[in-house]
Amino acid sequence: MKTLTEKIVLGVALLSLASTTFCDEEKSAALPEEIALLTVAPQVPPPITRKHPARVVVNLETVEKVGRLSDGVEYTFWSFGGVVPGNFIRVREGDEIEFHLNNHPTSKMPHNIDLHAVTGPGGGATSSFTAPGHSSQFSFKAINPGLYVYHCATAPVGMHIANGMYGLILVEPEEGLPAVDKEYYVMQSEFYTRGGYGEEGLQPFDMEKALNEIPDYVVFNGSVGAMVGDNAITANVGENIRLYVGNGGPNLVSSFHVIGEIFDNVHVEGGSLVNHNVQTTLVPAGGSAIVEFRVEVPGTFIIVDHSIFRAFNKGALGMLTVTGAENAIVYSGKQQEAVYLPEGGGIQTIKSAPSEASVAANKEQRILFGERVYEQNCAACHQNSGQGIAGAFPPLGGSDYLLSDPQRAIDVLLNGLSGPVTVSGVEYNGVMPAVRLSNEKMANVLTYVLNSWNNNGGEITTQQVAAKRSGH
Repeated sequence: MKTLTEKIVLGVALLSLASTTFCDEEKSAALPEEIALLTVAPQVPPPITRKHPARVVVNLETVEKVGRLSDGVEYTFWSFGGVVPGNFIRVREGDEIEFHLNNHPTSKMPHNIDLHAVTGPGGGATSSFTAPGHSSQFSFKAINPGLYVYHCATAPVGMHIANGMYGLILVEPEEGLPAVDKEYYVMQSEFYTRGGYGEEGLQPFDMEKALNEIPDYVVFNGSVGAMVGDNAITANVGENIRLYVGNGGPNLVSSFHVIGEIFDNVHVEGGSLVNHNVQTTLVPAGGSAIVEFRVEVPGTFIIVDHSIFRAFNKGALGMLTVTGAENAIVYSGKQQEAVYLPEGGGIQTIKSAPSEASVAANKEQRILFGERVYEQNCAACHQNSGQGIAGAFPPLGGSDYLLSDPQRAIDVLLNGLSGPVTVSGVEYNGVMPAVRLSNEKMANVLTYVLNSWNNNGGEITTQQVAAKRSGH
């Protein structure tokens, strides 16, 4: 039995604990409450202006739905908020978050959420396992500022992530972030499909490819073309841009790069360490980075994973369209083009021109030689199967723009093409540079294109190219 003194000490301790718990609850209840504004990529909720913590209520729904992965390709996405990536969540250091996870009744799978911003078992996953048609609630305090990934952590975890269940939560520091002109949400991820890249129809998940870490698609913001053309993010010359960059994985590390820009500041892995004047930054699977830069000149800046075949062959390509006044000091554009004679001017005295490689004797040879020219000069943009890259480079297979006037393609190769064009009902607005090929090679490659990918045939001759080149 305890002595009287021991009983008194124990009673005081319990009373103190009860008082502390009551005070904590009273303090928490006294916080002002607000409903979190959730946004869809590439949009970001506005910066937090309040100077005090709040009780922030987050309502997030898990939904399983069929959506577009690429042109003609559908996929059954598992999602947070009905979108991939999931909604962007923005809170402040010191906030107490009341989190409601709602699993739509049409879901076939239970889901939960692991927020890397949470200090607690499973990042919230152990408290949020939610069956279809049910709702779960838990709370946490935003202790550490930074940019954090969230994702589903229901078994099999990799499959839930691979199907689209990831997003970002920003915990702003108490003092806030420095003001910028534009903020955007960019998240990279990969998809593993039964069919290869571009194979049309509803594609199921392929576990074997996922295990071998060989994705068919690597994309920004959930699908091929989600950030190109009309979906490109925008800015004006002179503006400061902040990108909140996440990598949902589930497997690959991203080499994030904006072609033609240098990151003034990179918040490494979304934390407090800041690097300056960075060209490309690594973003690990399940990690993030905050990149900031000022746009100095107008134009279209291409956003890529610089593991570059992912960009031009698997979909990891976006665009930043900048408008405003030119600045020829910062960037002049092409100022001059001339013949390059590394051996000196004496080479001009040689009367006989260099021999033309492989002159086609007939249409069949022209197609064969044209395939080689296509692989060397055209396939990176228009792809080996002629399907192009959605929103960036138009298809050559089944292209009404090409097939309705084959000779127009000669003009495009000779002179280049810029501005909007409509190909098979889809508008493209980019730049096709002039191609420095001989008349023979131009005739060969165009004949190859006309006779490939179920196009309707035909032949372009060397004489036709020569006539166009001379202006006749």
